This record gives sequence, structure tokens and C-alpha cells, in this order.
Amino acid sequence: MTEVNREERKIFVEEVEAVDAPPKARVDEEPRQRDYLDGFLSAKPSETPRGEPGGSVYDGVIDALKEIYDPEIPVNIYDLGLIYGVDVTEDGHVVVTMTLTTPHCPVAESMPGEVELRVGAVPGVGDAQVNLVWDPPWDPQKMSDEAKLELGML
Repeated sequence: MTEVNREERKIFVEEVEAVDAPPKARVDEEPRQRDYLDGFLSAKPSETPRGEPGGSVYDGVIDALKEIYDPEIPVNIYDLGLIYGVDVTEDGHVVVTMTLTTPHCPVAESMPGEVELRVGAVPGVGDAQVNLVWDPPWDPQKMSDEAKLELGML
């Protein structure tokens, strides 16, 4: 058998009554600005242009489109995915690009006129125009989740 030498380890304990606090970090250069967020917090938010998403005219047009319902389907034309684009110029001219569920839709003659009237009645809109397009064709995948839920497709 081999004999293993083990060193004895001893732990020394020293009792003290107090410990000096460590020195604080100091910066002797230029004093820093007290609140670096002052400028950020006091800044006014930039105003969204009227014709951009979030602007008053654009949002008014979207709200007007959400009030127009397809007579055969209990969902508004915006959530149904029939609106492909809304362009608003600085002088209030609005162009709505839209489609219908099918070219043989019974409201193919009246729906664009109704959209034009409703959009034209939005405050800030000077002139409204509707472009009815068939390409790309509408399909159920263009519907919002809310519309799919309303129709039991989710």
C-alpha cells in the first residue's frame, strides 16, 4: 500500500470591527448633463402628413371604406381585401385602387360609385377617384383575419 501524505489545511479567521468603504469613482472632467433625456422628453412628436398612414385624411378614407359592406357578404370591403391601395396627394386628391370578388359581381356597376361618393365626403378630400382593376384577381387569402373569423374561415 502506498501512503498518501496529506497536508493539513488551516483556516485563519480574523475578527474586525469595521471595514473602510471603498473609494467612489470620480470624474474630474467636465460635469455631465444631469438628465440626458431632457431634450428627448420635451420634443414634440413630428406631425404625420395628412395623406400618409396615421394622417387625418388617410385614416378618414380608411374609416369610410370600412363602412361600405359587400351586399352578399356581411364584411366591409376593406377587411374583405377588395382595396388594393389608397393614395392621397398633398392637395387632397384621393385615388382608391380596388377590385371585386368577381367580374360578374352584381354590384360591379354600383360599388365603385359608392366608394367614390363615400371617400369624397371625407373631410379634407378634394377629389376622389376609383380605379377598378382585375389584376391581380381577388382571392380569399386577401381577407383580414377579422373577416375570416366573421365568415367562419378560421
